[in-house]
Amino acid sequence: MNAANPEGVPLVAYLAVSGGLFLLGLLGVMIRRNPLLLLLAVELMLNSANLALVGFSRYWDNTDGQVFALFVMVVAAAEVVIGLGLVVAVFRQRMALDVDQMSTMKG
Repeated sequence: MNAANPEGVPLVAYLAVSGGLFLLGLLGVMIRRNPLLLLLAVELMLNSANLALVGFSRYWDNTDGQVFALFVMVVAAAEVVIGLGLVVAVFRQRMALDVDQMSTMKG
C-alpha cells in the first residue's frame, strides 16, 4: 500500500477533491437549464469519478482503477458527441436552448 508514503498525496485528498467536483457537477445539473452547461456539469461529475478511481488505484498499487478511468473517459467522449449533436439539431430547429422547453419532441 502506498498510504504510508509521506511524500505522496494521501487518499483523503483525492477523495475530498473528487467529492467537491462531484458536488459542483451535481449542482450544475440541478440548477442550469442550458443543455451545453448540463453537458459540462455531467463531464465534471465523470471526471470526479475518474479522480477517485485513480486515487484508489494509486492507494492500492493496482492499475485496475486507471483502466476503469480510461473506460469512463471513452464513455464521456461518446456522451459529448451524442449530446452536442442533439443540441445542434435542437438549436437549428428551435433557436432556443432551454431543457424545459425541450419536453416535447416531435418527429
